[in-house]
Amino acid sequence: MGHKPTDSARPSSKYHLITEAQGTPFAAIQTGANRHDVTQLHALVDAIPPIAGKPGRPLSKPRIVQGDRGYDHDKYYRPLHAAAIDTQIARRGEPHGSGLGKTRCVVEHTM
Repeated sequence: MGHKPTDSARPSSKYHLITEAQGTPFAAIQTGANRHDVTQLHALVDAIPPIAGKPGRPLSKPRIVQGDRGYDHDKYYRPLHAAAIDTQIARRGEPHGSGLGKTRCVVEHTM
């Protein structure tokens, strides 16, 4: 493997992104490249603007958040559940097969 900028003292950056189910970006945050994606989860959810389009009050939060095993920790679940946001997060130590890969890859394709 080659040299990775995140392994050195050189400054570099990284984008964290949250999308809707088809890949339309809702919010993006730029941080230092050495920051793990999970550290920006709540900031991204909070950065989602009101979503208009249908009659009535605009949605201001997602109904559900999906994520990989890196997000499998109570400190990420609790605030989302307290805000009435459901989670579909792969569990550590359990075999693959949840089917989440079919929908989670949307973020990677958007990037």
